[in-house]
Amino acid sequence: MNFFGLPARTTPAVFLTVVFVAAASQPVPATSGGRLVVAQRSEPKTLNPVFAIDEPSRAVTGLMGAPLVRLNPKSLATEGVLAESWKTSTDGREITVRLRRGLKFSDGSPLTAGDVLFTFDVHINPKTASPQRELLTVGGQPVQVALAGPDELRFTLAEPYALGEKMLAGISILPAKHLAEAYRGGRLAATWGLGTASAGIAGAGPFRLKSIQPGERIVLERNPHYSKRDPAGRPLPYLDEVEFVFAANEDAMTARFTAGEADLVAGFGPGSYSVLTRAGERMKHRVLDLGAGLDYTFLLFNLNPAPETAAAPRKWFQRQAFRQAISAAIDRQAIVKLVYRGRATPLWGHVTPARGHWMDESLPRPPGSASRSRELLRRAGFRWDSRGLLVDENAVAVEFTIVANAANPVYTQTAAIIEEDLKPLGIKVQVVPLEFRSLVDRVTNRRDFDAAVMALRPGEADPVADMNVLMSAGSTRLWNMSGKPVFAWEGEIDGLMRRQIGTTGAAQRKSDFDQVQRILAGQLPFIPLASPNVLVAAREALGNLRPGAIGHPVLWNADEIFWSHAGNQAPRP
Repeated sequence: MNFFGLPARTTPAVFLTVVFVAAASQPVPATSGGRLVVAQRSEPKTLNPVFAIDEPSRAVTGLMGAPLVRLNPKSLATEGVLAESWKTSTDGREITVRLRRGLKFSDGSPLTAGDVLFTFDVHINPKTASPQRELLTVGGQPVQVALAGPDELRFTLAEPYALGEKMLAGISILPAKHLAEAYRGGRLAATWGLGTASAGIAGAGPFRLKSIQPGERIVLERNPHYSKRDPAGRPLPYLDEVEFVFAANEDAMTARFTAGEADLVAGFGPGSYSVLTRAGERMKHRVLDLGAGLDYTFLLFNLNPAPETAAAPRKWFQRQAFRQAISAAIDRQAIVKLVYRGRATPLWGHVTPARGHWMDESLPRPPGSASRSRELLRRAGFRWDSRGLLVDENAVAVEFTIVANAANPVYTQTAAIIEEDLKPLGIKVQVVPLEFRSLVDRVTNRRDFDAAVMALRPGEADPVADMNVLMSAGSTRLWNMSGKPVFAWEGEIDGLMRRQIGTTGAAQRKSDFDQVQRILAGQLPFIPLASPNVLVAAREALGNLRPGAIGHPVLWNADEIFWSHAGNQAPRP
């Protein structure tokens, strides 16, 4: 799971519609060379794959690193990347993985079983605070990793695990040579920042770092030591370079694409979709609406434990009835119509339709109702003063701020609609736009906010994607990042999520996860709002584009993307 992004297992209901603005190219033989320029709204927070939880960071680190296995977002099957093969024992408690021969990192140094041991030690160590640690904890015990031969590793689990080898997906293998000293010294989180020289970073992915211009661009170059080849035996990747360019906001990002300064853009809103569709009539690019995705936007409450002197909003948010009243007042259909221009699905739970049978269809879906909100507020001890303002039992007027990503109009517009929806209740809301990294810092590090409009992107339809979001120890349980359950219902969720991941019984897993969804829909530590459609625009001449919902919607197979004619192969300045 990460912001705006973990390893869809069982349900193929992801791709609903595809609109080609220009006629799609017929399949052509792959050619090598050229640079692909990708526009995105903000630069990464880090180049360290262990701590990359935001989408910009994962987009870049995903091209520089490689896991043992990955999940193909088209076939939903497990594919070997660094692993040549794997075998699970009959009791489901051991997975033996054999590495491919001759693996190397991008600096030419050998990638060995020792690097795999190091990588999983990093992620399992609680001091690291890895977002992946929850996935590697089975039956309350961390997975044990040991050598089973020169090129083999054995993963031993405390009990059978629903994920099996899929738990290894999404974990990039780290070079112990580069990171062991920082790890032993407790400095790993500060390693491989944006100021790191290219020679100091090594991965096993298709590309490696070439250069960084902070705030402007990151250029990756072809990794000459990448292990994969195409069916004809040619080395991958086909592209020489991938360049990420950053824009101050979505309009600027779209403008770079329409001006020919970028070749690929994804994750934009419906306004940009209309602009790009019109431009596509005269330019050689495709605009794709992939239908409902896994993303969900939500209004987050700050429920982190606070001292008695905490500001009033923190205390109001602790009341279930208050949270329910806010939810009842929000017109989700209006958000879909006005913010997403119909290219989204309203949500009353965090599981989107793209996750297929994992979505609990029994959750109530009531329309926005101010009268229902007023009744809930009365029950919670609030009242209205002579001016019509909502006040608490201490006569303190109810008002709070909502922070949102300034670079993405979807979030600021959503927050503005919530502000308007709450005015008839006598609640004053102030929307505070923040730069993306400042927003993430306020929520995850400083925990200094009232409420926030944010989004999360599961990398998976399976409930595994929710482990680090819903478990008390999860690194992206954004409403309460204390690492401990404060409310009884949080502990109940912990138990249900542990049980569903610790069994291979499909019916039991479904039942447990439905119960989790019902608890969240009643307690509302965050209010699900909408699931936007997956929107992508790309140059017509790009070959092997196979959009998917797992990870980056286009770059998941970046090693196979190519330019279909030489005109686009000249490097840009």
